[in-house]
Amino acid sequence: MAEMVIRQMELADIDDVLQIEKDSFMTTWPRDIMVQELTDNDYAHYYVLLIDQQLVGYAGMWHVIDDAQITSIAVAPSFRGRKLGKSLFLYILEQAIQMGAKRLSLEVRVSNTVAQRMYRKFGLVPGGLRKNYYTDDQEDAIVMWVNLS
Repeated sequence: MAEMVIRQMELADIDDVLQIEKDSFMTTWPRDIMVQELTDNDYAHYYVLLIDQQLVGYAGMWHVIDDAQITSIAVAPSFRGRKLGKSLFLYILEQAIQMGAKRLSLEVRVSNTVAQRMYRKFGLVPGGLRKNYYTDDQEDAIVMWVNLS
């Protein structure tokens, strides 16, 4: 049985995380922004998921006062379909609650119905639409949120 570990992201993880970004999204975060998130942003909290010590997923959020916002979540394509995204999401949700967040929100592509279904299972509901949110193709984003208290 494979060993799964979720831990805080470290600078040494950035190359693997950026590869997952490249394999998952049309537009990726630049390396310097990822470094800044880990070193200079007190509101940022990033986690990686490892299977048998191989980094296969990551998730990040910002926590400001009562609000947590998921900034990104992705699993390497060859590891999808194993409910690892669900494990990452549950972990980050638990972290937000432990930090005292009262609400959690995120943006998700209108076309990403698989993710939307998963988020709904955790109680998130659509709360609005961000027109032309994604810069790569101007796709709209659905804002989803949930009360945590």
